[in-house]
Amino acid sequence: MWAFKKFKKPTTPSSEYDEPWRSLDFKTDRQNIMTTITNFKSGNTEVDTLRILLHGPQGAGKSSFFNSVNTALQGRVTTRALAQSADTGRSFTLECNTYKIKYKAGSFYPFTFTDIAGIHDEDTSIKTDDINRLLNGNIIDGYTFNPAKSITEEDPKYRGNPELKDKVHCLVAVLPADTCSMMDEKVFEQMRAVREKARDLGIPQAVIMTKVDEACPLVKENHENIYKSKKIKHKMEECSIRLGVPVSYIYPVKNYHEECATNATMDILILDALQHIVNFANDYVEDKVQKMISDFQNV
Repeated sequence: MWAFKKFKKPTTPSSEYDEPWRSLDFKTDRQNIMTTITNFKSGNTEVDTLRILLHGPQGAGKSSFFNSVNTALQGRVTTRALAQSADTGRSFTLECNTYKIKYKAGSFYPFTFTDIAGIHDEDTSIKTDDINRLLNGNIIDGYTFNPAKSITEEDPKYRGNPELKDKVHCLVAVLPADTCSMMDEKVFEQMRAVREKARDLGIPQAVIMTKVDEACPLVKENHENIYKSKKIKHKMEECSIRLGVPVSYIYPVKNYHEECATNATMDILILDALQHIVNFANDYVEDKVQKMISDFQNV
């Protein structure tokens, strides 16, 4: 008599981890983070407002990320930075625009966001030299980027002798989770060049990974699954390898785009990223001020 072996049906690998691989309490953290940001002060007299620069490929969601930060802090959907609704083949932002965020009537949070033209793989892309000069504080707000040539010292928007308060205090790359793996290597080459300039200046860096809902159905279904999603973790690791930024400095978020009302889970992800970015910028400024004091005392 023949004996037939019973074969088990192959199991489909799970798309999520049993436990979140990064800690974030979606039930209670929003108010805690909000309180920390609301009470934040720069803590030194040299720089009373921290400068955060957003850069990355066109259409990645740089302007939308600023709008999302502003929305989370204001408690209502805002659209101060104009963002494109689709890939038009060119950057929607052409000028160097720095935005303050209102705290309450007559006062602002002690940090600003500078939004610039997006990077792409064509000759019409923003010049890397212009971004480098922004890092060093040489470009005055309102400068219109010229894809044909970089700013010159003769330009009225060029600042010759920038002080610490004029420089960028944290560089934030913005990358889309859904298309990051398909982006042209030329874009990453330009972003790595900017990152190396920031490194040479000692400027801290972070990455905002947008469009997580488009990259992972698990997250689209419930944003609280973001740190249980294997796909999102894989996307962050891929971004880390291509850009050279450790995974611990990459923050996945869902920008406000089609929503007409605020969402607590989206806010927590956005505010958590903001809290880290502000702390990085503040650490940099405090280190620079301390070095200035030390150098002065040693003269």
